[in-house]
Amino acid sequence: MDFSATIASQLNAGTIVPEGIVIITLMIILIGDLIVGRSSKTWIPYAAIAGLLSSIVALCLTWDLPNPVGFLGAFNSDNLSIVFRGIIALSTVVTILMSVRYVEQTGTSLAEFIAIMLTATLGGMFLCGANELVMIFISLEMLSISSYLMTGYMKRDPRSNEAALKYLLIGASSSAIFLYGMSLLYGLSGGETTLDKIAVNITHLNGGQSLGIAVALVFIIAGIAFKISAVPFHQWTPDVYEGSPTPVVAFLSVGSKAAGFALAIRLLVTAFASVTQEWHLIFTALAILSMVLGNVVALAQTSMKRMLAYSSIGQAGFVMIGLTAGTDAGYSSMVFYLLIYLFMNLGAFTGVILFALRTGTDQISEYAGLYQKDPLLTLGLSLCLLSLGGIPPLAGFFGKIYLFWAGWQAELYGLVILALVTSVVSIYYYIRVVKMMVVKEPQEMSESVKNYPEIRWNLPGMRPLQVGLVLSVIATSLAGILSNPLFNLANESVTSTPILQSAIVNTRISQGEIPPNLPLQ
Repeated sequence: MDFSATIASQLNAGTIVPEGIVIITLMIILIGDLIVGRSSKTWIPYAAIAGLLSSIVALCLTWDLPNPVGFLGAFNSDNLSIVFRGIIALSTVVTILMSVRYVEQTGTSLAEFIAIMLTATLGGMFLCGANELVMIFISLEMLSISSYLMTGYMKRDPRSNEAALKYLLIGASSSAIFLYGMSLLYGLSGGETTLDKIAVNITHLNGGQSLGIAVALVFIIAGIAFKISAVPFHQWTPDVYEGSPTPVVAFLSVGSKAAGFALAIRLLVTAFASVTQEWHLIFTALAILSMVLGNVVALAQTSMKRMLAYSSIGQAGFVMIGLTAGTDAGYSSMVFYLLIYLFMNLGAFTGVILFALRTGTDQISEYAGLYQKDPLLTLGLSLCLLSLGGIPPLAGFFGKIYLFWAGWQAELYGLVILALVTSVVSIYYYIRVVKMMVVKEPQEMSESVKNYPEIRWNLPGMRPLQVGLVLSVIATSLAGILSNPLFNLANESVTSTPILQSAIVNTRISQGEIPPNLPLQ
């Protein structure tokens, strides 16, 4: 009896109740589709959404767990991981809403698509709390392989096949590089796999400074940079975004990116605490390259999906300012920005899907005069694009203000000024699309809009798309007005996470802001 009680306390399985709910939902969908067959498409999306919302409720109930570490230290359900897991689950809910009509119109199985997406969600959620090398790699591969499958899901579309092949080849290379970095960490730490034990062991290795640690750091950052599509590891992004099914692109741009940033925070802050200044310097360079290339190249794009691809590269550069700052405000602004980025980016992709379903194109020039035929789509897409550009009083404006202010307080003056300049550049290409939709005269209307079909929301799968668009627009608008409660939530998740607090104190000690013998409160 004592033995089983000890095992139960060490496993602490309550930490993964939200993931358990997603696993049960996944099994219900697979078994239900097997038993019912093609007619299951009428209830499967709603079952998946119900399961994900239940998982989000379970995440809320696990806030401030007294003992958040489970599975012998392999999983950490601290408040920071709860917020990131919530972002991933919420992004999947909105993505499922926008994918019902899209997948049905292609004639492929909706149940299989949702099952693969839930598997990717599961991998992302486990990755956000993974505290051990084996669990990190398995979760990362679970997310990556599911993403490859979704990217090539439209088997009859050669562009989808090409995107999947490019994503698979580059992704497999980045996984190999990342794994090599982890194997170096394992060896340098004397055979430890838990992150906090690795941190302790490599600190004693030449005072934490060695060639092996430097090589491991570079390899691991290369793997993370691929996940968040940071320059120069972004080559896959434009082609994959253009060729993949649009709902998959929407998920990759939010869910996969959030998981990548969660991994970056946990792995770098814990295992590489002894070389904090070095990885801050590397991420400063990645942020500069991503902001400049992402926003400048987006100016020349003629396809909405490619424009949003380069936009997402630029947005990753903005988020990296918070990571480079390494302060409470920096990490909080990162979490807050990813939370609002979820709604404004998924709202933009919902608009792109709606337009593509009705016209069969995603060329920016074809949006000319859209407001005369579809005011709701024009309004929703305009608000989401303006929010991405950082126009007040929308959510994106406050997200950028928090990020830039955190960078300024951390004395990253050059980085913040560059971010402001590239943010102004980004406003140009977002407003260009809005102008195309709103300002054009009737005689300048594009052929696609002239032949625009009658708007019918009662078609199968169209109502979820409408709900997704309206929800995203409301959230993007209200998150700007109610930014303070959301930022307080992000700030609480950071200040109540011990690994971040100890990392912030160590950074301040290394910079001479506080004496090293000061007792921690």
